[in-house]
Amino acid sequence: MGGFFGTVSKHECGTDLFYGTDYNSHLGTKRGGMVTWDTTKGRFIRKIHNLESTYFRTKFEEDLDKFTGTSGIGVISDTDPQPIVFNCHLGKFAIVTVAKINNIADLEKEMLDDYHHFAELSQGFTNPTELVALIISQGKTYEEGIESVFRKVRGSVSLLLLTEDGIIGARDPLGRTPIVVGGKEGAMALSSESSAFVNLGYETVHYLGPGEIVRIKADGMTQLRPANKRMQICAFLWVYYGFPTSCYEGRNVEEVRNACGEAMGKADDVEIDAVSGIPDSGVGMAIGFAHGHGTPFMRAISKYTPTWPRSFTPSNQITRDLVAKMKLIPNSAVLKDRRMLFCDDSIVRGTQLRDNVSCLFDYGAKEVHMRIACPPLIYGCKFVGFTSSKSDLELLSRRIIKDFEGSPDKNLREYATTDSPCYCRMVEEMRSRLGLSSLKFSTIETLVEAIGLPKECVCTHCFDGSSYDYVDTLGNS
Repeated sequence: MGGFFGTVSKHECGTDLFYGTDYNSHLGTKRGGMVTWDTTKGRFIRKIHNLESTYFRTKFEEDLDKFTGTSGIGVISDTDPQPIVFNCHLGKFAIVTVAKINNIADLEKEMLDDYHHFAELSQGFTNPTELVALIISQGKTYEEGIESVFRKVRGSVSLLLLTEDGIIGARDPLGRTPIVVGGKEGAMALSSESSAFVNLGYETVHYLGPGEIVRIKADGMTQLRPANKRMQICAFLWVYYGFPTSCYEGRNVEEVRNACGEAMGKADDVEIDAVSGIPDSGVGMAIGFAHGHGTPFMRAISKYTPTWPRSFTPSNQITRDLVAKMKLIPNSAVLKDRRMLFCDDSIVRGTQLRDNVSCLFDYGAKEVHMRIACPPLIYGCKFVGFTSSKSDLELLSRRIIKDFEGSPDKNLREYATTDSPCYCRMVEEMRSRLGLSSLKFSTIETLVEAIGLPKECVCTHCFDGSSYDYVDTLGNS
């Protein structure tokens, strides 16, 4: 997915920029980058590092004193090298994005046919962030250029622009990914995660609305474009992506996970001895489930945090599965002779979970039940970079549907309908393949109620295929 952070201060901003960007590290794995604008030198200072074999902090600590200036932006990217530095008729600017551009080939061709060029090729392909910058440069103003991005891109784009006159933040026109504004004496900041503010002394002062564009300076914020009325914020921010202390639309991640788990626990009549969470994102749900079910919460699995912080790394799936196993250590003293129920955020491919279940039985668990914080993933995500999957067949649900129907695309609506015959058959097959004593998923209704926003404001496309592209809404608002 990716995350970014930007700050403008009356004093040197390098330390806040470094730590603020680092606090978005759980959102991406491939590249990290920072850039500051040094007014006294009249230039940008930029560094980009590969993070696929290490962490943001280890790459940038030695460079920190080089980032002089009072304004800067940083990014943890799950896609392309960023930031990009640009110079056009609008002025000099640096840009970072959190984006998924499904029609990048069409937009690339449009630009090339109009005699533009691309200089920042990423592994032989057009860098999506450079494409966004090029579209912005076609506008008469920054706002007009960003509006053009909104109209052209199918998928989603949120971005920060570091200019010679502050930082411009623009949230995706349907608000699929968040931007939060923070403030403290003598400084303002923009971040994908509000949790980045806490230890840096910022207080959350505003959540950008869908399509809203603002400019921050050290002494405040100015709105450049009002928010759209429609919103489709990604439900997975609360289920998986979000850090527990972060808030989106005023709803705290840990509170939502607790509420979802508690609702599931109250409705579940399974007979168990203890509840545990799969670290990290399953823990909040498990605490809620234990409370709602009236069963003790116990840590039957712990993550070895000294060397395995929460992240998506590495990008290679085979190695990722191995890392996922090595960083989680079962506790046989808790597992032995107990009927255990585990809570987890989701089931994507299922390979990691299958291995974990086998290991739990090996360490003495009498029964292993699984409760999932969201409905089954039936549709691949078109709007944010949820996984590195290139095919819906990487989803366990779609492979099962293919086995049942002869096609992975047949009767999807029936399989997405909770408690339908197709749904029940699919879930039972998942349970059997994963070796579980029982398996249940949250419903969309339970998840949306826990989030606390109207259903039409939450993107649930991966569960029910219901969401839409902003481009398709134009002229129909």
